[in-house]
Amino acid sequence: MTTENRDAALAAAGDQTATATAGRDVNHHRRELEALYHISQLLGSGRHQRQVLAEVLDVLDDQLGMHRGTIMLLSPDSNELTLEVAHDLPAGRGRSTRYLAGEGIAGRVLATGKPAVVPRISQEPMFLDRLHNRRGRIPQELSFICVPIAIGAEVVGTLWADRDYDAAAVLDHDVRVLTIVASMIAHDVQARREIAAERRTLEQENLRLRTELEDRFRPENIIGNSGAMREVYRAIHQVAASDITVLIRGESGTGKELVAHAIHYAGPRASGPFIKVNCAALSEGLLESELFGHEKGAFTGAIATRKGRIEEAEGGTLFLDEIGDFSPATQVKLLRVLQEREFQRVGSNQMRKANLRILCATNRDLEKCVESGQFRQDLYYRVNVFPIFLPPLRERKDDILLLADHFVEKYGRRAGKDVRRISTPAINMMAVYHWPGNVRELENCIERAVLLSTDGVIHGHHLPPTLQTSDFSDTMGTGTLEERTALYERDILVDALKRSGGNMAAAARELGTTGRILRYKVRQLAIDADRLRGTR
Repeated sequence: MTTENRDAALAAAGDQTATATAGRDVNHHRRELEALYHISQLLGSGRHQRQVLAEVLDVLDDQLGMHRGTIMLLSPDSNELTLEVAHDLPAGRGRSTRYLAGEGIAGRVLATGKPAVVPRISQEPMFLDRLHNRRGRIPQELSFICVPIAIGAEVVGTLWADRDYDAAAVLDHDVRVLTIVASMIAHDVQARREIAAERRTLEQENLRLRTELEDRFRPENIIGNSGAMREVYRAIHQVAASDITVLIRGESGTGKELVAHAIHYAGPRASGPFIKVNCAALSEGLLESELFGHEKGAFTGAIATRKGRIEEAEGGTLFLDEIGDFSPATQVKLLRVLQEREFQRVGSNQMRKANLRILCATNRDLEKCVESGQFRQDLYYRVNVFPIFLPPLRERKDDILLLADHFVEKYGRRAGKDVRRISTPAINMMAVYHWPGNVRELENCIERAVLLSTDGVIHGHHLPPTLQTSDFSDTMGTGTLEERTALYERDILVDALKRSGGNMAAAARELGTTGRILRYKVRQLAIDADRLRGTR
């Protein structure tokens, strides 16, 4: 071959190499642009931050070959980096990992605010490898790139990833790409922090205003924020300052005695006694003696003079519970007390004055009792001056969880147990149940559930059998070992899916399993994941 031919062949080969190299560069550049576009779409989705960042690391791994991507963020009140999300990290590892400023490569990036490149991690003494244990489980040599996540001049975190070592690789390209990604993450972090700060401000203002309203209207001893209960609070506020007679009406177990307490302690007689008489628990003779007192020798067994409840309530409030059960004879004497504030002890002719306020309560339909002659019409008009109607629990569904949480805390403290929450199936069961026993029944159910709970959670099978029927519970049976195991699994999966807004991938990551296994379990346990979307 002549010299001219050889030179021409070499030139042609050089052109082909340059063309191939240029083609590879174009393809690599296209992949980078596609990856950056994909990441920008993820960060603009508005979903949960940890879930979005995990998917960003997935893109770096799948499309750009940057393995074991990790994002660590600086706590607003701290000077150390904590793990936010990491790719290819075994479940349960790394949550306690910290990097102080200047500690290791990540700490140096945090301190200086400049990217760091380690061409070969085996030759870098500052490479601490606390998270992934690369030297112990990855045989090949690796390169490491770490860039700061900065908002202006403030470094708020770090982003790092690995590359399989290639002596010919130009890592400056990877630094540029990761810097762009870190910049997008920084804007997302800043936006979320601003939203969180605005939300905290609004929540604090809302809490302040709500506290002012509650201090003004809502008694401390009553739980509930539903519209029906707010009407009750307004009525209590309107009537508490006067001495007017109040009739508290509602089904058994709705909390009529609590309303009576609230009226008494919000009124001018708060420093006086609060005396309760359960009219349904006493016979006619005993009730009369209990109310008005008796003189010595007034009847067999009256061996001494005794004050009645009316005298004991002097200067305070007398609460007559279940007033609809009064006998006709006692109704006449009570009418005089209401009209004239006068009474006589049993066996005495002396008329005594009564300085007290009278509150009454009943779960009976007094209008029907008046029509049937069981209750005096004139007494009805005397006690029904200012009626307050307490709604049954089935008509204040919004308060069920609030009441349940209150009772969980109350009975958990009493039993010395740390019961942290109520599972989603248990909440569903309580929400659809009709509660014939009202708040009293709910309280008893929670007391029982707290006693049965062993893992700090109230599950559906801890509630009474009346709530566990399939029509109400949306849960499985609790008889056999297989059924009990399925119930536990279902509780765990439903809670995880609810926290992730129905996102299977995020729920799988939280539970340390794969999406395939999670989808299989969801189908096996008949969980409606679509119903849980957007519930976070």
